[in-house]
Amino acid sequence: MEKDTIAELIESKHLDYIKWVQNQPDDHWEKAPETKWSTGQHTLHLLQTLKAVNKALSMPKFLLRYKFGKSNRDVRDYDTVVKRYQERLKNVQGKTYKGSQNMKVPSIKNKVYLLSQMQQEQKKLAYKTRKLSDKNLNNLILPHPLMGKMPIRELLMWTSHHTEHHNNTLKDKYVFDS
Repeated sequence: MEKDTIAELIESKHLDYIKWVQNQPDDHWEKAPETKWSTGQHTLHLLQTLKAVNKALSMPKFLLRYKFGKSNRDVRDYDTVVKRYQERLKNVQGKTYKGSQNMKVPSIKNKVYLLSQMQQEQKKLAYKTRKLSDKNLNNLILPHPLMGKMPIRELLMWTSHHTEHHNNTLKDKYVFDS
């Protein structure tokens, strides 16, 4: 997948998510099915993901290469990345990874602020995606807590799908009576 297409996918999936959440009643922001995250917690999780990817992409490329190495395989296509992610999700059965284990209520109180931060971070990510060289997108790798080391191009495709995955979860399972 071309980098402009990936950047557009990142933008569209995040904007779809933000629009859906904005159109939900405010009193649904902190509601959740039993043992599941609230909409606010899903949003915080996605924001944490965007910040982590942006932080990694802000590092000097030689440092990424030194710290994580270079890819030793061809880049997978979008559908393959999505399929692998879905398979891995089934295997972990709802386990939460380190970065998203602290989803306490005070950190999700401000819906407008979190959605604004998410929009800013997705814009940064789309910009960085367009600016990276194809060589770096394909050869530099970053670690993912569930997927293992991935070329940056795959991680960016995953990021767009990850947002879509959470949006679909909310749409399918978070319908509450007002």
